Amino acid sequence: MRRRFIPVFLLLALTAGCATPSDEATPAATADSAATAPTPRHQPGGSITMYAPEQHELYDGHFVISGGRVQMVGALDDREGWDHMDNEAATVHAVGGTIEIDVNEIANTGTVEARLRIPEGDFVLTFDRFNEFSACQDGGIAAYLYEHGADSGCGDMNWPKTFGYLAGWGYGHATLNGEPLYEDYEVHFMVTQGVRDRETLRASYPPPREGAGAVNPATQQIDFYIRSPDANPANTPGREVFAHFFAMETTWR
Repeated sequence: MRRRFIPVFLLLALTAGCATPSDEATPAATADSAATAPTPRHQPGGSITMYAPEQHELYDGHFVISGGRVQMVGALDDREGWDHMDNEAATVHAVGGTIEIDVNEIANTGTVEARLRIPEGDFVLTFDRFNEFSACQDGGIAAYLYEHGADSGCGDMNWPKTFGYLAGWGYGHATLNGEPLYEDYEVHFMVTQGVRDRETLRASYPPPREGAGAVNPATQQIDFYIRSPDANPANTPGREVFAHFFAMETTWR
C-alpha cells in the first residue's frame, strides 16, 4: 500500500491553525474590551449616542434648576434600623418647600439649598463646598453622565442606574428651626431620569436585570441628601444619619 506524505510546511500551518488561544489577550483584544467596558459617559448596550456638553461651543456650564413636590423618606428621629431608601415608599411623605440649584458645572461653583417644612419644623439644607470623592464626579459637579446601579461606572448601588443631567457632591450643613442640626456632613444632589413612579412614588429596584436601568425617562426628579461621616450598618444606607429627600417636579430656568 502506498503511503501519502504531507509536506512539513503544510503540517505546521494546519497545526498552528488548530492551536488553543493563549490566555493572554492580544493588544487588539484588550483594546476592544476597553472600548466596550461601561463608563459614566459610555454604556455599550445603548442604541443612541450624543455629544457631551463640553463639545458644544455655546455650553456655558450654568444650570439653574428648581425642585418642587418634595418628598421626605422617613423622619429625622427614626429608631435605629430605619430604611431611608425605602423603595416601596412605605415611609415616604410630602413636605413643603423647594430645592434651588444655581451652579456652574465647569467651574464647580454655585449654590444649592433646600428650604423645607417637615413635621419636625423648618429644615434648611445648604451645600457649603463642592468636593470630588471619585474621578467621575469631575471636581464636585458633573453633567450628563450615568450614575449608580451595578455597572454605570459611577456611584453606589443604592439607586438604579440612571442618566444624570446634573449632579453635585460635597460637604454641607443643616439647621432645624434656625438651630444647628448637622455640621460638615456629606451632601449630594442629582437631577436624573425618573427613579420613582409618578403616582405611587415606588422605585422598581433592584430590577431583575440591570440593562438600561429601572427608570422612566419620561419623567425627571431631583434626589438629595445629607449624611453623617459615621457609619451604622444597622441602618439603610449604613450611616448614623441619612436625611433623604426627592423632588418629583423639576423646573429649568
